[in-house]
Amino acid sequence: MGREGEVVQQLLPEFEHQNPGIRVRVQQIPWNAAHEKLLTAFVGGTMPDIFQAGNTWIPELVALGALEALDDRMNSSEIIARADFFPGILDTNVINGRTYGVPWYVDTRLLFYRTDTLQRAGYAQPPRTWTEWLDAMTRVKQAAPADYAILLPFTEWQTLVILALQLDANLLRDNDQYGNFRSRQFRQALDFYLAIFRRGLAPQAGAAQVANLYQDFAQGYFSMYITGPWNIGEFQRRLPAAMADRWATAAMPSPDGDGPGTSIAGGASLSIFRGCRNKEGAWKVVEYLSRPEQQVAFYRLTGDLPPRKSAWADGDLAANAYTRAFWQQLQRLRSTPKIPEWERIADAISRHTEAAIRVELAPDAALSALDADVDSILEKRRWMLRRSGTMNRAPGQREVP
Repeated sequence: MGREGEVVQQLLPEFEHQNPGIRVRVQQIPWNAAHEKLLTAFVGGTMPDIFQAGNTWIPELVALGALEALDDRMNSSEIIARADFFPGILDTNVINGRTYGVPWYVDTRLLFYRTDTLQRAGYAQPPRTWTEWLDAMTRVKQAAPADYAILLPFTEWQTLVILALQLDANLLRDNDQYGNFRSRQFRQALDFYLAIFRRGLAPQAGAAQVANLYQDFAQGYFSMYITGPWNIGEFQRRLPAAMADRWATAAMPSPDGDGPGTSIAGGASLSIFRGCRNKEGAWKVVEYLSRPEQQVAFYRLTGDLPPRKSAWADGDLAANAYTRAFWQQLQRLRSTPKIPEWERIADAISRHTEAAIRVELAPDAALSALDADVDSILEKRRWMLRRSGTMNRAPGQREVP
């Protein structure tokens, strides 16, 4: 998909040279059409042998029966070693105890911040705890009352979910059949999140209301932003040259300061179509693209971070001041619920959180409405579980057909 579809074509001639009996044809698809394109291909019987899948898509594709389980191949591979992958990103590919994708690149979110602004606020190092974080943001705001400490766009549900996961919140309950957003842990995360807006530390703005993310960051309109590794290259390209030594990255603060706070596991994996007629050849391609040296080459071409720890021994990654924080953060990842409905649930989180931020709903009312919406979204899941006899079984005991 997207840029990756363009770049992977540069890596495959060497594979074909090493495997003269195999030819690989790459089809590049825009990200905004990729999900629908895959579903349409599955229904129409035109699935590719191998494809890139966003990690949150895997549960849906498994439910459709579109993916080949890869455990036997991974366990016998001399190239792919499970222990070499960051556990949190590998876990996103495991559904009901079976592995349906090999991580291709890893994505997570952490703190991008203005070092000069935080130093003026008395923080020579980035905040490590929620208490320090709130204090640092307060001081930044006090130093420049017309500006803000952090940008938290309403459409980006990830930050609130990250905060909740740091408190060990279970977002869903009863075998992922119902929303669990009124739990004590999620309410605590929401209270912290709302406090940032109540104190005027973040603008009440959707993404469309930010004229230019990079320009506003450079001009000091906000000094912190929670985002992912793709923005390392964007910040380097789009910020003025004078800003080169005035920004940095840091692992997420945690509630208690016991190491970095948990963040979400994202990225994309390589999966094999269950109906693929040349699974041996397809697996060779997956193995080739999973080699540490190929992952390093892929990183240099795209900026996408490798999911294998051995690839991080490369000097570009180990010495890069901006990727070091991601190495630290990748040790503390947790996946969002691995169900087909997650994308719709994430949209519901954004809508109801925005209502609470704008004080259109009280926090308790927003969470009640969110649980009700999520329960409605999961109605079909409950029906399927009842039909398959797994309503009262523990997760993983039996696959949903």
